[in-house]
Amino acid sequence: MQFFKTFLASVLGTLIALLIIFLIFFGILASSSSQPEPYIRSNTVLKVNLSGSIPMRVAYDPFQELFNPQMMNRVSVTGLKENLKKAAADDKIPGIWIEANNVTATWANLETVYQDLREFKESGKFIYFSTDDIGMNEKAYFLATAADSIFSPPETLFQFSGFTAQLTFYRELLDKIGVEPEMLRAGRYKSVVEPYLNESSSPEYREQINDILQSFSGTFVDAVSQRTGKSPDEINDLMNTPPINRLQFAVENGLIDSLIYSDQVVDIIKERIGDDSEEDLKTVDFGRYNRVSNSSAGLESSETTDKIAVIYASGTILPEIAESPFDNNTGITAGNFKKQLDDALEDDDIKSIVIHINSPGGAATTSDILWHHIKQASGKKPVIASMGSVAASGGYYMAMGADTVLANNNTITGSIGVANMLFNVQELMEEKIGINYETLKTHEYADLFDLTTPLTDDEQAIFEANIEQSYNTFLSVVAENRRMSVEQVDAVAQGRVYSGQQALEVGLVDAIGDIDDALRIAAEMAEIEDYKIETYPKKQDLFEAFFGGANAQVKSWMFGWIPRDIQSDVNDVNNLLNQKGIQHWTLLPYKIDS
Repeated sequence: MQFFKTFLASVLGTLIALLIIFLIFFGILASSSSQPEPYIRSNTVLKVNLSGSIPMRVAYDPFQELFNPQMMNRVSVTGLKENLKKAAADDKIPGIWIEANNVTATWANLETVYQDLREFKESGKFIYFSTDDIGMNEKAYFLATAADSIFSPPETLFQFSGFTAQLTFYRELLDKIGVEPEMLRAGRYKSVVEPYLNESSSPEYREQINDILQSFSGTFVDAVSQRTGKSPDEINDLMNTPPINRLQFAVENGLIDSLIYSDQVVDIIKERIGDDSEEDLKTVDFGRYNRVSNSSAGLESSETTDKIAVIYASGTILPEIAESPFDNNTGITAGNFKKQLDDALEDDDIKSIVIHINSPGGAATTSDILWHHIKQASGKKPVIASMGSVAASGGYYMAMGADTVLANNNTITGSIGVANMLFNVQELMEEKIGINYETLKTHEYADLFDLTTPLTDDEQAIFEANIEQSYNTFLSVVAENRRMSVEQVDAVAQGRVYSGQQALEVGLVDAIGDIDDALRIAAEMAEIEDYKIETYPKKQDLFEAFFGGANAQVKSWMFGWIPRDIQSDVNDVNNLLNQKGIQHWTLLPYKIDS
C-alpha cells in the first residue's frame, strides 16, 4: 500500500511540475510575441509585396501571432488602408514601392485598394510599381495603373488578354455513380442547382455570369484608359491582339514605363528621393510598418468618446453545429453575430453600426434570423450595410435589416431566390454498392427526408410549396427595405446575380461606396463629426484564446494539415453534411475569395 501511495504522489508531483513548466514557457512565449514599435529613419520607403488574395481584413489570431507571425502580417484591404494613411502623413516616408505578381483578390476589394492608392498620391508622395519573375496578371496591373511609374523585368509574364469564368457541372458524374439530383428552386436565375441538374449552363446562368465579367472588364479598361489616355475602345482593341512578346508590346503602347530589373528600380527611387549615398535603399516592409503608431506617423489622435462599430460578417451563413472538428468560426452563425451586435448596442459610446457583409449566402433559416437581429438593432441605433466582395442570396437577405445599403461597383449581389438541394442515392447504394434499405414508419410523411428513395409527386409538391413560401418571404423582406412592391421586387429577383452598379440601377441598393463611405453615412445618421472605430469581432489576448477556447484551438491544430485555401470549403461541406433534415438554401453556386 505504501508503494502505491508513494507512486501516486510521484505522479501527481510530476504532473504539477510539468504544468508549472508549461505555464512558465507559455508566459515567456506570450511576452516575447509582443514586438516594440520600429524606428523609421528619414527617407525610408514603404515596401509592399502583393501576391495572391487580398482579404478585407486579417482576423486577429493570437496563436498565429505567436507561432506564425508572418500570417498576421498578410496584406489586407483594411491593413493597407491604415498603412497608406500613416505613410501619407509620415515625414520620414517619401513614397511607396509596390512589388506585385499574380494577384487573385476580388474586384470589389481591388477597387477599394485602387481608390486608396489614388488618395495616397494626393499627398504628393510617389508610388512606384514593379513585378518579378512571376509577372503581372490583369488584377495586379489594374492596381499598377494608380502608380506614377510601372516597371517590369525584360523577361517575365504580362497578362493583358481579358477575363474568363469557368463553370463546372457534375450531372454526368452523378449519373455514372447512380445519384439522382432532386432539386427545386424559386427564381429562374437561381443557378445554385444547375451544376448538379445540367451538363451545361442555361441561358440565364450565362447571362448573369457574362454581365459580371463585363463589369469587371469595364472597371479594368476604364483604369487603363485613364492612365494611358487611350479610349476604352482602343484599350479593348489592344486586349484583342495576339499575346506575342507582350512586354515589348506593353512598353510600345504606354502600358509599362520601362523594362528594368529590381536593382535598377532601387536606383530610380534613390534618385527620386535625392539619396546619392552608397548605402542600400532604406525600406520598411508592410508588417513592420503595421506596428508604427498613428502618433509616430504624425496622424492626430481624436479625443472624442464617440464611436462607430464595424462588424465584419464573412463566410457562408450556417446554423451552429455542435462538436464539429472543423468548427473554427469561419462562417456566419446567428449566435456569434448576435453577440457582436448586442455588444455594440450595449456600448453607449457607439452611436451607429456598420455591418460589412462578405457572404455568398447559406441557410435560409439562419439568414432570416440574422435579418431579424439587424432589423431590431436598426430600431435602436443607425445601421448601415456595407457590401464587400459578395453579398448575395442570404448575404443580401441579412442586409435588408439595415437602414442604408451600400455596394461597391463590382460587389456580386442580389440572387434573391431560394433552392432546395437533395439527392436520391438509391441506385448508388443498391445497384453500385450493394446496400439495401427497408424503411418502417409511423406516419405518412415521417420519411420525407429519406435520401434512399425517389420523391413521390406528393412529396415534390410539399417541397415546392415550402420553397415558394420561403421565396415569397424573401420578396416581402426586400420589398419592405427597398420601398418597392412585391411585384416590383419579383421582376428583378428570380435568383439573378447583379454587379453593384447593376443593383443600384434596379433599386436593390441605396448607393455605390466602400466601407469609408459607409462610415461617413453612419456618422451623418448619428449626427457626429468626430469618431473612433470599434471593430468586431474583438481581439482576444493569448490567454483568453487558450483558456477560453482551448477545445476549438485543439481541433484547429488537429486538422492543421488542411491547406488554408481549402479549410473554409472543408468547413462548409462538413457543416452541410451535419444538417438534420433538408435546409432551404439561399446560396451562390461558386465561391468568391475575400
